[in-house]
Formats: sequence, C-alpha cells, structure tokens
Amino acid sequence: MARRGGGNEAVRDMRDIPGRDGERVRIEEAAHRCLAASGGESASVGEILAEAGLSTRAFYRHFGSKDDLLLAMFRRDAERFTAEMRDVTRAASSPTDALRRFVRATLRLTWDPRRRRNVLLMVCEQAVRAKGYGAERARVDAVADGLLAGILQQGRERGEFPWVSDASADAGCIGSLLRQAFDEQLAAPSPDGARAAGDRVVDFALRALGGRGGLAR
Repeated sequence: MARRGGGNEAVRDMRDIPGRDGERVRIEEAAHRCLAASGGESASVGEILAEAGLSTRAFYRHFGSKDDLLLAMFRRDAERFTAEMRDVTRAASSPTDALRRFVRATLRLTWDPRRRRNVLLMVCEQAVRAKGYGAERARVDAVADGLLAGILQQGRERGEFPWVSDASADAGCIGSLLRQAFDEQLAAPSPDGARAAGDRVVDFALRALGGRGGLAR
C-alpha cells in the first residue's frame, strides 16, 4: 500500500519512539490511517504493516491477531475518553454542573470533526466484527455509568439530587438515555442538535433526581 500524504511528519515522530513501544504505536497509527482510507470497511494486516513499514514478526510481537489490534485501539481511545471525562467533572462547580458537563462532553464526540472521525473508526464494521468487541463496549459503558454514579452520589450527599435512591441503578438509566442520544447524533451530527439532545437528557435526569436547573417549561 502506498504511503498516504499528509502523515509523513507523524510517521517520523512515531519512529522516534524507542524500541518495541515505538513499534506498537506505529502499528496502531498505521491501522488508524488504513481504516480511515477505506471508510472503516477494510484493513488487512498486510496493508497495515506496509503502511507502518514493519514486518509480520513485529506485528505478532504485540498483537495475536487483527482483532487484538482493533480492540487495543478501541481500549486506548476509551481510556482517553474516560480520563477526559474525569477532568471535565472535576472542574465542575457542583454535581448538577458535573452532570451537565459530562453529558455535553460525551455528545461533543458526535460532531467535533477530529473526535467524530475517531469515534466512527471505533464503531466501524471492522471493529464491531472483532472478537471481544461486545465485551469491550460493555466495559466502556460500565465505566461511564460508574462516573455518572459518582456524580449522583455526590449530588445526593449535597442535597442537590434528593430523590436518588440507588446511584448505580439511576446512573444506568441516565447512561442508557445518553447512549441513545449519542447514537442518534452520530447518525445526524450537528452542534446545535447535540446541545439540544444533551439538554433533554439533563432535564430528564434532573426531574427524575429531584434536582433543579432543567429546561424551562
């Protein structure tokens, strides 16, 4: 596969990473470029290695199969998202503000050009067909719900969400609604649409939790 234009500087930077860690990064980034070039439809191990400029032996030093590679990429992006969400909620002035920030930051992934490209690759046909994808997706959803549960628990303790009875169960309900909004916005991206969808999720949550600051009626 011919090297794609526009990524030479990134390739040089990756080759500056020493040893086997550098190989792994090069393979993951090459896979990302190959998937992007095919619209997420196909990327063989051979194509990925040609793009990375590495051997088959190098691939199998780090990954047992292409499925393992795709899951590693999914896991890496999910960990970045989780870290970002932690930072977003830590910066909040209150549990209500944390809930609103969490929802908006999640839905921002559906329309922000760079973030949307990454999301689309992680839900593309190649990734979804990978063995173990369902379990990884469920794990990511559980982590997100755990972050929400922490926000709800804090809100109950501070008196902002007095109707919280089971923070984990309530977070699961809100998380399901947020994921539905996420899928809808991913299919029809719009900053205004994402904000409106986020406001509806937050409004529903605040009404269910006994909070204040929802949409005016």
